[in-house]
Amino acid sequence: MGAPSGLPYGRSTTLLTVDFQRFRITPGDRILDMGCGAGRHAFELYRRGAHVVAFDLDADELAGVETMFGAMRLEGEVPAGATAETVQGDALDLPFPDDHFDKIIASEVFEHIPDDMRAMRELLRVLRPGGRLAVTVPSWLPERVCWALSEDYHTAPGGHVRIYTRAELEAKFKSIGFKVGGHHHAHGLHAPYWWIKCAVGVNDDGNPLAKAYHQILVWDIMKRPLATRLAERALNPLIGKSVVVYFTKPAATSTPAAPAKETADAV
Repeated sequence: MGAPSGLPYGRSTTLLTVDFQRFRITPGDRILDMGCGAGRHAFELYRRGAHVVAFDLDADELAGVETMFGAMRLEGEVPAGATAETVQGDALDLPFPDDHFDKIIASEVFEHIPDDMRAMRELLRVLRPGGRLAVTVPSWLPERVCWALSEDYHTAPGGHVRIYTRAELEAKFKSIGFKVGGHHHAHGLHAPYWWIKCAVGVNDDGNPLAKAYHQILVWDIMKRPLATRLAERALNPLIGKSVVVYFTKPAATSTPAAPAKETADAV
């Protein structure tokens, strides 16, 4: 629940959490979108010429992503050579070989996974040495407010099982071998929407206040006026709904040669 549900995740106007100025994509990159959900990042990766694998446990979500991939191809939105596929599976046991992907995105996933360290090790395994990883999770302060306002927000099946601090998230990935490569916050205008939703009822989509704020967010995503862009930039470090951390898997190092076995002449 890093960004409001029901907002447009279309091909031309997409709500992205990862900053592709920081997380640069080269055409031909093999990229895993782990826990792709509705596919918003997978679509952007495909549009940028990558070989995309959209991976999720939810077959219904993947069916929608596959449909959108097809529509993008039909409408000529995909560079020559780019490919995209959907794969269903479990984040704790990724069905990919070691060192397979150049880059990985895991957006708003780890807060849902009880055994998060096992999932993190799987990402380390399938990412090539020198490859980059972008992880986004709900920011600590906005998430604490949501948990305080609504029990349903974090106890519903498939809901959030933990609240990360950025320091904890970075420490867990560092402990298994990743290097931290910077961070930022995103969606500062979206935190108040979730606070409203939690206060009036997470599933009460008909609440007038929630509907009104939702319409503002849709307008902002579609129009992207300068005033709201500047406002969100100022709000992001304070109440950005998501925190994004970038990691690198260290390049493989050669194993030191074993010392030469001593001989009688060397003694």
